[in-house]
Amino acid sequence: MHTKTTILTLPEDELVYPGNRACAGCALGIAYRIGLKALGKNTIIVVPPSCLTVLQGLYPIAATKLPSLNVTFASTAAAATGLLGALKARNKKGINVVGWAGDGGTSDIGLQSLSGACERGDNFLFVCYDNEGYMNTGVQRSGTTPLGALTANTPIKGKLQHKKDVPAIMNAHRIPYVATCSAAYPLDLYDKIKKALTFEGVKYIHIHTPCPPGWGFDPRYAVKVGKLAVETGLYELYEVENSHVRLTGASKKLMEKRKLLPVKDYFRAQSRFAILSDNQIEQQQKEVNERWKDYFEILDDSDEETAD
Repeated sequence: MHTKTTILTLPEDELVYPGNRACAGCALGIAYRIGLKALGKNTIIVVPPSCLTVLQGLYPIAATKLPSLNVTFASTAAAATGLLGALKARNKKGINVVGWAGDGGTSDIGLQSLSGACERGDNFLFVCYDNEGYMNTGVQRSGTTPLGALTANTPIKGKLQHKKDVPAIMNAHRIPYVATCSAAYPLDLYDKIKKALTFEGVKYIHIHTPCPPGWGFDPRYAVKVGKLAVETGLYELYEVENSHVRLTGASKKLMEKRKLLPVKDYFRAQSRFAILSDNQIEQQQKEVNERWKDYFEILDDSDEETAD
């Protein structure tokens, strides 16, 4: 069994330079820094248009120390497949190919090429950092923007549709490993990326990534807001290994404690949810309670089996 990483055992090597173009408080900076530590030096990153292209910058003044291929919005997974073919043709082995895209380049514009790669079983890791909108182009709604969130193109009533469940879509492809993470829990992210690299085929990591300007909170509270999403039960940390699902990290502890924070704490911490009424928040609380009721029943069944 893999020993959980601690702050003392986290590698000291930095693969991102200390200066970059990220916004103040950007949680992507946390996720990217820790994620590259897990991937290691023998890695090629494929990046579509996104906040990450802004964070990295362009050669010769790029923030990342790894080779990075900037591609079109829709082609991240297709380009990763092409890289695999090029490495094979040159007999290059032991190199991680990783697509690292935002939610727009994953759940919307890039979904077709990602689905195709999953069906083919191409051997690369796909990482989605989900800041729940097209933040780089002015905070427009994406498929993963939550219900009720105000954006540049949902400015009056907020988004009218529920958030798209991309990890579930990926799991439906029966790929060997799917995991959800949060930039607020970087060690959990590190361990899941390390684990993903042990599987053959497409692996998928989904990172909840708080965005201060897009979500409307003080930059110093990025980690706090990220933890609130998990502690209220709105966002679960879990992994799916060969179709076996289990809660992990902070979400597993919440299941064992049987106590969630009110979802109102999360919504009221962000101006993008300013128009949500108490009744609307209560409805979302009911949906969270119903979902977590299933987790508590799983725990009860487990306890009964242990007693037997």
